[in-house]
Amino acid sequence: MIDTARPTARPAPGPSGGGCRRGTVPPAEPLAVAARRRRRAGRRRGALTDMLGILAWVSAAVAVLLWLVSPGSHTVVGIGGWLTDAGIVAGLVATDLVLVMLVLAARVPLIDRTFGQDNAIAVHRSLGKPVLYLLLAHGAFLTLGYGASAGTGPIAETIALFSTPDMPLAYLGLGLFVAVVVSSLVAVRRRLPYEAWHVIHLLSYAAVLVALPHMLSVGSVLAQGTWQRVYWIALYIVALGLIAVYRFALPVVVTFRHRIRVVGVEAIAPGVVSIHLAGRDLDRLGAEGGQYGVWRFWTARTWWHAHPVSFSAVPGRDRARITVRDLGAGSARLGRITPGAFVSLEGPYGLFTSRARTAPYLALVASGIGITPVRSLLEDTDLRPGEATVLLRGTDADQQYLWRETADLAAATGSRLYTMVGRRAHSRESWMTEEDVRRGVSLRSVFPDLLDSDLYVCGPRAWSDLVVREARLAGVPEHQIHHERFES
Repeated sequence: MIDTARPTARPAPGPSGGGCRRGTVPPAEPLAVAARRRRRAGRRRGALTDMLGILAWVSAAVAVLLWLVSPGSHTVVGIGGWLTDAGIVAGLVATDLVLVMLVLAARVPLIDRTFGQDNAIAVHRSLGKPVLYLLLAHGAFLTLGYGASAGTGPIAETIALFSTPDMPLAYLGLGLFVAVVVSSLVAVRRRLPYEAWHVIHLLSYAAVLVALPHMLSVGSVLAQGTWQRVYWIALYIVALGLIAVYRFALPVVVTFRHRIRVVGVEAIAPGVVSIHLAGRDLDRLGAEGGQYGVWRFWTARTWWHAHPVSFSAVPGRDRARITVRDLGAGSARLGRITPGAFVSLEGPYGLFTSRARTAPYLALVASGIGITPVRSLLEDTDLRPGEATVLLRGTDADQQYLWRETADLAAATGSRLYTMVGRRAHSRESWMTEEDVRRGVSLRSVFPDLLDSDLYVCGPRAWSDLVVREARLAGVPEHQIHHERFES
């Protein structure tokens, strides 16, 4: 039984014992050997991230080199020519990096296996602002360069460009990409519903498509019959083809192959439901504990809304489960879905899994509905007794979603389990309760092996940011911190 009578972090009583998921026996690999192996894996992942970023910029350098060997690059005349060429180079680099971003976000299995999807997405995000700045520089330099060569001002030249074939589409593409980058800024992203953000992000595909005509029709860089034109068209075909296959076609195949349907909706707390799903060969989805899918429930009230939701249990052969909290109008409707509803799935995605581990110990911290990936991660990880420690955080008894199941899993694996119940400290600078702050509770006191642990954190954004900040201040290396965020 979980004792939550006092708002303090403490072990939750439960039967002792070892073991792991499905009665398997943990491997006999010595702890020190496992630690060295995981540290090597962590260093390798960091090196792969750097390598992927370098490759992205090398591809941009290739784009510039291809332009330099073209005849048009050798006819620079006056300040107008220099500005025009600077604009051309900025545009070519930006276009190349946009296509790289699309490939990195396409979830291509080869990239996932070679570099890791977390590394690919990290590089994808890091390129957003540079691409935006390059696109703005592209437009500004070309406008100034054309104006200087023609003896007109920027405003007159902009009006003239709008009358050029395909240039209005180029301006539209720039506007769409600005919207995508702005919507991805943290301050903006956290205020947008997932569906709105997802739709805006899809505009990046439209931005790429509408920008292509002006590349092919304006100027001589990609003139008809040149091999540079063939090269760029091939890049477009590869990037958009990978997106079409892995982000659109494959989810359709997965959906119809597994034929997922709702078989029950279980209320587990006010505003929180577990949706039980049935399907064919669900264990072959390849889902790992801690991962999520993008779910779409095909009913009259929910078909238009996609939901990124974690598995709250590792899928079996014909059963799966997700647990959803009412965080808005879209998720609220899920509690009223009737059994039999058809479900489509994109995924599984995410690296909030044991594959990301690099340290000998495991520290799991969850708050509210953030329990879902933590619970499935604990279920899906082979553990020695004492290897893992779990901390569950809730404001009150109504927020103890799946706590009893998690306690049972902790007992089965010989993991320590702590609970922390109560409202956050008044300072709002702490993720703990007022009493815990007075008693000097910290991550180091709950997790004695914190510096030798992989720390997995999942909960509301502001709360999880505070946990991660304390971990960093305590000296936990960045590669040992893994966090998923659920908006409160």
